[in-house]
Amino acid sequence: MSDILKELAAILEARKSESPDSSYVASLYAKPDKMLEKIGEEAVETIIAAKNEDREQIIYETADLWFHSMVMLAQKGLSPDDVLNELARRFGVSGHDEKASRK
Repeated sequence: MSDILKELAAILEARKSESPDSSYVASLYAKPDKMLEKIGEEAVETIIAAKNEDREQIIYETADLWFHSMVMLAQKGLSPDDVLNELARRFGVSGHDEKASRK
């Protein structure tokens, strides 16, 4: 996993013990529905940036989407490594075959 993902995951874990008044991440942990809404909001903003073919906005909004997704993972006791391991498992497997295996 990239160093920045490890560092961010550690920070997100540490924010679990902070006050929602002093930490944006802690405020998201305190309001799980708001956290999930933020993921949806950032996903929509990423889609709009892509449709507008705005390279800088695509990067910016994808960073927001990844960040809020990592907050959700941490809140659920998961890590970026869990997602990376799943991607590694799928590597070399046809997307059609992988999708069919979920039925």
